[in-house]
Amino acid sequence: MRESLLIELLTEELPPKVLEKLSTTFANEVNNALSEQAFLNESSVCTPYCTPRRLALIITEVVLQQPDRIVERKGPAVNAGLDAEGKPTKALEGFMRSANVTQAQLQRMGEGKAECFVARIEQKGKSLDEYVQDFVIQALRKLPVPKLMRWGDSEHQFVRPVHGLTILHGKRVVAAEVLGLTSGNVTSGHRFMCNEPVTIAHADDYEATLARDGRVVASFAQRRESIVARLDQLAEQNEAIWVGHANFDLEKLLSMSNEERSVLSTLLDEVTGLVEWPEVYVGEFEQEFLEVPQECLILTMQQNQKYFPLLDASTGKLLNKFLIVSNMQVSDPHHIIEGNQRVVRPRLSDARFFFNQDRKQKLEARVAKLGNVVYHNKLGTQLQRVERITTLAGTIARLLEADKGKVELTARLCKADLLTDMVGEFPELQGIIGRYYAFHDGEDLEVANAIETHYHPRFAGDSLPMGAVACCVALADKLETIVGIYGVGQVPTGDKDPFGLRRQALGILRILIETPYDLSLPALLKATADNFPAGMLSATVATDVEGFMMDRMRGYLRERSFEVSQIEAVLAVLNGRLHEAMPRLQGVRTFAALAVAKDLAAANKRVQNIMRKNQEELGALIANAVFDPALMTDDAERNLHQSMMDITPFAQGYFSRGEYGQNLKALVTLKPFIDDFFDQVMVMAEDQKLRINRALLLKQLGGLMNQVADISKLAA
Repeated sequence: MRESLLIELLTEELPPKVLEKLSTTFANEVNNALSEQAFLNESSVCTPYCTPRRLALIITEVVLQQPDRIVERKGPAVNAGLDAEGKPTKALEGFMRSANVTQAQLQRMGEGKAECFVARIEQKGKSLDEYVQDFVIQALRKLPVPKLMRWGDSEHQFVRPVHGLTILHGKRVVAAEVLGLTSGNVTSGHRFMCNEPVTIAHADDYEATLARDGRVVASFAQRRESIVARLDQLAEQNEAIWVGHANFDLEKLLSMSNEERSVLSTLLDEVTGLVEWPEVYVGEFEQEFLEVPQECLILTMQQNQKYFPLLDASTGKLLNKFLIVSNMQVSDPHHIIEGNQRVVRPRLSDARFFFNQDRKQKLEARVAKLGNVVYHNKLGTQLQRVERITTLAGTIARLLEADKGKVELTARLCKADLLTDMVGEFPELQGIIGRYYAFHDGEDLEVANAIETHYHPRFAGDSLPMGAVACCVALADKLETIVGIYGVGQVPTGDKDPFGLRRQALGILRILIETPYDLSLPALLKATADNFPAGMLSATVATDVEGFMMDRMRGYLRERSFEVSQIEAVLAVLNGRLHEAMPRLQGVRTFAALAVAKDLAAANKRVQNIMRKNQEELGALIANAVFDPALMTDDAERNLHQSMMDITPFAQGYFSRGEYGQNLKALVTLKPFIDDFFDQVMVMAEDQKLRINRALLLKQLGGLMNQVADISKLAA
């Protein structure tokens, strides 16, 4: 008999932020256990359900009785199971007892040292009722719950107190006891909109019965979709768009579809985990609160009240309206709306108070107080850090010919907002609120903007700092962080990166590559390390961080669909000038598509192998030698030299103009001359003068061929 299996655990309100994860884990664990014990078939489907007060699942096509099976148990290795006389050892005897078989019933599996004894045991099928209780208990134990609790005088533990257990196979109740609860077919509906118990007649009726009799939408996905639909509907009625994602980025938000916005929304997932029968209402607040920066109001409404702020669809400005996701659908919602409006006013008043109080003291006046804030116990205070950032930013400004005065002023003020009440309440506003306060203080607009954007990019896909001033400070800030933290031994390991050094490294790379700026990464890292007091950091920190960043660089380039061989070819000759990486890689990719590319790469590899193989002998001899055309005795070497002379002006012209693909294409004409040279000329000739001259010719050839990239790395 095949029927759907329903399992529901009724609880107190579960943690909303992890509700969906708890649900999918619970369902997967039960489904896997049933599958392993052959209660399912290929057409069985597992559907998880969850609401604030329940974890549930339905699995279709579950059999009542396991089929009889042959169970295979692996025993000890043959060499460990038999002694020198071929008799069973104690290990094998113990295995036979546990499997209830004789030696004659054992089989062997594998070969050599991997050969082992195997017992194949016929096992009679058991009923579903014998397994379900243990499956549910084991699944609950595997839920990703950091902290359990007890309730009443019970010794049972779970993330929240439990009140009911429903287990149905079709219409039949499966007897089980879990967390002190006995299974049945009666559950509870909506906490406020359903007063009577809800009886589930059949497992397949679970979702429909809860919706009809209990006023509960059991599916997390359906609740989420209905919330999004209502948010979109009410936003459209108010000629607005709703804000639901944690990282407020107006430009990005305005370009997103509703689906993309909902995918990014962590708040949306949270409110979906807070309601069982969702409805959305429009609330309002006084216009006067709009004097506060909209980012502050948005965070206040999102984080403290779980509201969805509304932005004017045409201007992107915050409206004095917000959307409330309620757990109740009523004909007259004015009490719900007024209650939420009454609750939000004190929060907005707090934000306005913080904003007004903060502006009474200039950012410049806060800088000295950073000396009372420890940045890191091995790296000093925030003031010392700001001083290092300021010095380094000034150095970068000179290299980029940026306004050094503005750069150093921005660097000095960029962390001052950390001491404001607004950032104390909303750490996400650091930089953003600093821009508002700097502008209020009368600072130059470019300086104010740079205070905000020096934190960019904050996450994958985020925008880069705007302008040279912001880029100088952003680079200095990120370099100081990564070199300082790395230099005191706080190196990222595995998935642990508490200081976000991988993110900082990627930010530096993106600024250098995408802006782009002609700056040497090794030189920047050395300047950063030299900026710290002697002995504070490890002696090799600059080279260590460079290696760490180049690993991030490889990942960054692979994500842009460049092949590993192409990446390695370019990095081999880049010498830290990361701004040239992308155009060179584009050129290499174009060159690699040519039919002769691999042959030319192989020839280049042969040149390098000869030079490398004979480095010990040739290195000292050619160090100060000069190529002499008069010493060429073979037509093949004359022809190769002449072809190099012919192509060099064109190749150099392409290279100097940044036409890297054309540079590499020009080298194709050298291919037949290189082949003839290797076929007809002995590089390591007995005559030392010839040997040196031919080595110098190959050195020139290698220099000509490897300006854009080490194309030998493209050889298969």
